[in-house]
This record gives sequence, C-alpha cells and structure tokens, in this order.
Amino acid sequence: EDIDPSALFDQVVVDKARLTRHIRHALQDRAQITLRELVATQPLQQGLAELVAYLQLGSDAFNAVVDEDTPEVIHWRAEDEDGEAVTRKARLPRGIFMR
Repeated sequence: EDIDPSALFDQVVVDKARLTRHIRHALQDRAQITLRELVATQPLQQGLAELVAYLQLGSDAFNAVVDEDTPEVIHWRAEDEDGEAVTRKARLPRGIFMR
C-alpha cells in the first residue's frame, strides 16, 4: 500500500510557554480557572494538539484537579480536508487550574 510520507512532516508544535503564560496571567486575578474558561478567553489556535498540551500542563506545571462529575465541552474552529471552516468539540471532565 502506498503511504504519503508528507504526513510525517505535518507535525504540530504547540508553544507550551505561551499556554503557561496564559494560565499564569489568568490566575493573577483569581484563585482558580477552568480549562473551558481559559479557552473562552484565548481560543485554541492549534486545535486538539493545543488542548492536549493544556491537559499536560495541568498535570506537570500547575496545581490542577479534575472534576470527573462535571463534564464540559470545549469548542474550537478548524478546517476540514477541503479547507472549509468547521467547529470541532471535545467532551471531557472539568479541568481546574489553581494557584
């Protein structure tokens, strides 16, 4: 089967330092903020890859909790295979970042 090798080079690099600054800035004025609120104030630019990076930061760099009993839907804009704008969404337990 023919495989398109260009897929190997279509990697998305997420700027975790930018996301970290966004979280820290949001926590200057409040004790906690949800992931959904963070995305509402600064929409995802890199879609699912950026969402996963936020989740990783929540476990690596910040005090964070996951409220398994409260699901949230995170929306972002993306392009489909034809270049058309579409809205994507992910349903996940509420993530809360705290200072």
